[in-house]
Amino acid sequence: MATKWGMRYLGLVLILPLILTGCTQPSAQQPKPVNGQGSESRELVLAVGSEPDAGFDPTTGWGRYGSPLFQSTLLKYDHALAVANDLASGYQVSDDGIVWTVTMREDAKFSDGEPVTAEDVAYTFETAASSGSVVDLQILDRVEAVDEFTVRFTLKQAQSTFLHSLIATGIVPEHVHDGNYATHPVGSGPFQLVQWDKGQQLIVTANPRYYGAKPFFEKITFLFLDEDAAFAAARAGTVDVAYIPAMFSKQEVPGMHLVTVQSVDNRGIMFPYVPSGQTTAEGVPIGNDVTADLAVRKAINAAIDREALVNGVLEGHGTPAHSVNDGLPWWNPESEIQDGDMDAARKLLADAGWNDGNGDGILEKGALKAEFTLLYPAGDATRQSLAIATADMLKPLGINIHAEGKSWDEIRKMMYSNAVLYGWGSHDPLEMYNLYSSKNAGVDLYNTGFYKNDIVDEYLNEALAATTAEEANEYWKKAQWDGETGLSARGDAPWAWLVNLDHLYLVKDRLDIGKQKIHPHGHGWPVTDNLVEWKWNE
Repeated sequence: MATKWGMRYLGLVLILPLILTGCTQPSAQQPKPVNGQGSESRELVLAVGSEPDAGFDPTTGWGRYGSPLFQSTLLKYDHALAVANDLASGYQVSDDGIVWTVTMREDAKFSDGEPVTAEDVAYTFETAASSGSVVDLQILDRVEAVDEFTVRFTLKQAQSTFLHSLIATGIVPEHVHDGNYATHPVGSGPFQLVQWDKGQQLIVTANPRYYGAKPFFEKITFLFLDEDAAFAAARAGTVDVAYIPAMFSKQEVPGMHLVTVQSVDNRGIMFPYVPSGQTTAEGVPIGNDVTADLAVRKAINAAIDREALVNGVLEGHGTPAHSVNDGLPWWNPESEIQDGDMDAARKLLADAGWNDGNGDGILEKGALKAEFTLLYPAGDATRQSLAIATADMLKPLGINIHAEGKSWDEIRKMMYSNAVLYGWGSHDPLEMYNLYSSKNAGVDLYNTGFYKNDIVDEYLNEALAATTAEEANEYWKKAQWDGETGLSARGDAPWAWLVNLDHLYLVKDRLDIGKQKIHPHGHGWPVTDNLVEWKWNE
């Protein structure tokens, strides 16, 4: 393995100049003092994630997992994930939770100098609601500009998670929002796009019209490198920050240090919840007789040693995962079970009638053998390692798992009848609803196991209908475990959550990237959410 890595690294060092050839990157050099007082270059070069294929239009999804960078949002989360104002100066919710009225600051301008008004907000949400994209605004009945700086949202019914839509949706200017906007965004955020060489780099500069704190850095170049190439660029000294996988975390890079950021970017196994025999309207098989057995799902959850997965697969850079929302305000810690307990797992299976009658090491229940396929996206080394390690852990239990890497096109045809190793993680509790509500059974990549529990559905619906976040959180917690039932491993165990990844960055020694909040799933460059706070230390 070391030899293979050495050859791969050597190859990356040799090809890196070719990757960067043709890129306009005057900031790719080391920072230099500019005023004789210890200050350094106001430019940065970052390799912190993949290129957004769909561009930078919030009405089609840009910014859902991090700061939209070029655009502002009405509200935002602070470092402690408390809600704070951004474009908004305040908001009110009617007693029935249906009407949300937002007042706006009056000094905000787009980067082209035009003022940001309630008309732009109304246009943004109307456009996003009708875009047919990942932006889910089905709950919105209408939005209207009451006056120049007041906007009113009317929902079809109360939904507590609408607050997140106000946090995650960047506001676009109606006067220039056209077919070219995704590649030439105009916004009221702290930065503005200067140049985008697709497949290579993105260059942004500070927006001089930004109403908030002025960024220390005036120019930032984002390089679109895969994880191997980003690490090689860090070793070569051509980037100031590089996002790296855990496999590189123990290798020291001169002049850089490792920054570890806690996240809810989780990985877990979705089990087909119903027996086999059904198909979708397109004829795709639904259900799996092995994973439909509650004892099998609960035994797997009990047997998996999540701490060992963190230490072995993630090199210690992560935490054991027990839900889709560990540590967030709506997480129920009472739903957590003791894991790594093989004795408890064996008892669950034996009590349910599973035994190794023929001595081949695989449990049986009548004619049914305790084996199934676990799918993961091919090319994702972390998910591959987690799938293989989990299969190895469960083999002594008598459960035989075939870990197979497939393309997403292949997975979509197999995901209703086979276990799948997914990745999720959001600051929005609506994600719990999406994954566990029976209304989402078979909808996109959400409830692909066709999980259904009427009591859980009732709790989820009550959480949505709550008029305050505090009231909603109590229902979210009950949906996980109410003392008798729930969607967690203590209850129906339709998932086996494995790990929460730490997000790992190599950062130049003198670069201060500020206080990072808990990161969501890795899409959208979440580390840049506080980019205006970054600076060189003296």
